[in-house]
Parts: sequence; C-alpha cells; structure tokens
Amino acid sequence: MRPWSGICHLSLALILLSGSVGTLSVACASSRVREYRVEVVNEYPHDTKAYTQGLFFHDGSMYESTGTYGGSSFRRVDIATGKPLEKIDFSDKYFIEGSSVLDGKLYILTWTGRVAFIYDAASLEYQATYSYPREGWGLTTDGKSLIASDGSATLYFMDTAFGVRRRVTARMNGRPMRFLNELEYIDGKIWANVYTSDLILIIDPDTGNVEATVDVSGLLPARLRTPDTDVLNGIAWNPDDGRIYLTGKNWPRLYEIRLVEK
Repeated sequence: MRPWSGICHLSLALILLSGSVGTLSVACASSRVREYRVEVVNEYPHDTKAYTQGLFFHDGSMYESTGTYGGSSFRRVDIATGKPLEKIDFSDKYFIEGSSVLDGKLYILTWTGRVAFIYDAASLEYQATYSYPREGWGLTTDGKSLIASDGSATLYFMDTAFGVRRRVTARMNGRPMRFLNELEYIDGKIWANVYTSDLILIIDPDTGNVEATVDVSGLLPARLRTPDTDVLNGIAWNPDDGRIYLTGKNWPRLYEIRLVEK
C-alpha cells in the first residue's frame, strides 16, 4: 500500500511553486489509507450450512440471507445459538444474495436471477417481485437509498423500486477495487467485503475513496476449518450498542470484533 496518493503529489508540486508549506500535512494526511486489524471481543455459534450473503441488524435483531441453489434462505437469527428464529426458504430457482431493510420494507437480491424481492420487515410477508437489471451481490442502506454491489468496483445507490440514483467507483490510491461483495453502512461509511479475500474496505459513500482497510486474516482459526468452509463474508453493525460482527460462508463462528489500528 502506498501511503500517499497522487493528490498529495499534486499538492506538493503546487506548494513548491507557491513557496507555501502550510497545507502540505493537511493534503497528505487526508489521502492516507488507514490500516486496521481486528481483535475478537466475543464469539458465537454460526450455522455451518449458512452460505452467508447478507448480515445486518434491524430493531435489535440479527438477520441473515444465505445463498446456493436449493439452500437459499432469509432468517432472523438467535445470536446465542446461531439458529434461525424465523425463516423464509426460497425455491431451487433462486440463489439469494444481499438483503437490507429500508422504511419498513425488506429487500432481497438474487445473484443471476434478475429479480429482487420485497417483504414486510415486521411480518416477513411477501409483497412484491421486481425486475433487477444486473447481478445481485451485497446490499445495505444509508437510511435514504439502497446501496448495492455487483462484484465490480461500482456501488449503486438506488430508490426503493431499484432505480439507480447515482453510482460511485470504489478506488484505493486511484485504483478501482473490484469484487465488492457484502456491504454494511456504519457511521456514515460503507464497509465492503472484497470477495475471496480477508480484506474489508471502508469507503467514503460520496467519493468512493477507500479511507481504510481491515485485515481479517486469521479470524477463523485453522482448527475450525473443514473442506466446506468458504470465504469471509458477512458484516453486521448493531446501531443500538455500536457492536460489529463478522462471519463467513459456512463458518462455524460469528465474531464480535473491534478495530485495532496497525
């Protein structure tokens, strides 16, 4: 990782020409990508048959959407046991992806099915199916828009009929960061899993600039891994107490974590 971006180099050139040095530290510090690792606070059971695609809190409860053809579901999860308290199973036709709640409605994406589903968030009763024009990957909300990924470096800000209001490209030091997957909106920033990696990006939703990275390598120890254990995927933030949880596809554990700057 380069600590300074091209913006800093440009600022330095302008400063040298102008003879002023007062803005150098400000320009450079604003473009530095911070680096974090995670420290485990608590760990809980997680369903090893849950191929985690979406993870979030709503009204104090944890919700999870799971994928695979024939194994896709949406469930309200008991954190203490990892077991579903309520569950929607989907037909073999659909591979479920990200999910989120906005204005009392539950929105659920499909991977390549080209449809998205809407449910009542309180009752989990089905309400509508919408056409969806791209692959569905991650989904979150800032309380105003639905924010989706599609495996590229693009984040889509959508209305509740899935119409795109705007797009941003996630970039780190000017370089597009592809494979954005599961998303979570935390304290005004978008956290994004980078698919097949142990890396989480913290992204400015206005510019797409990556402001920080989170190294999650080693979170799930080797002794807990089996041939069915898949990649890191699943970020949930509880706004009631500020706690952050991570898991992965078919992982046996859900972890409450905190960030430690490297």
